[in-house]
Amino acid sequence: MGTTYKKTGIVVSILLVAGALGYLALGNFGDNLVYFVTPSEVRAFTPDHSRKKVRVGGMVVKGSVHTHSEPVGLTFELTDGAATIPVVFRGIPPDLFKEGQGAVVEGYWKDGKTFYATMIMAKHSEDYMPIELKRAGVQLPKKDFMRTLSP
Repeated sequence: MGTTYKKTGIVVSILLVAGALGYLALGNFGDNLVYFVTPSEVRAFTPDHSRKKVRVGGMVVKGSVHTHSEPVGLTFELTDGAATIPVVFRGIPPDLFKEGQGAVVEGYWKDGKTFYATMIMAKHSEDYMPIELKRAGVQLPKKDFMRTLSP
């Protein structure tokens, strides 16, 4: 009879711990969720979306990047091919950020005119190599992936 009580106690303890962990994990998700939208969707935002944190993905328009020294930052345009939005960023962008490349910016849309980014995430190809290795002249090995897949 003592073994049954021990097993029940263990099962109840495990359920309580799992429930507490689930509550902590899922209970805080709502405040931290950031949705990924396109510039077209940003253009369609209503005034109540103003100053709400959002992530926008698109291509950096060639010729649109302008750097500023005081305060340190840059302005550029982000497009999805259908719509283009102006972006203002204060800070130093990532090394992989450049014109004609994909980027995801996180920030807020203000007054239906400008997107103020607080973070830039530059997209890169699957054969990414740190800039230090590129400068040192290191080459990535070129593999014939089709050959490695065949028996």
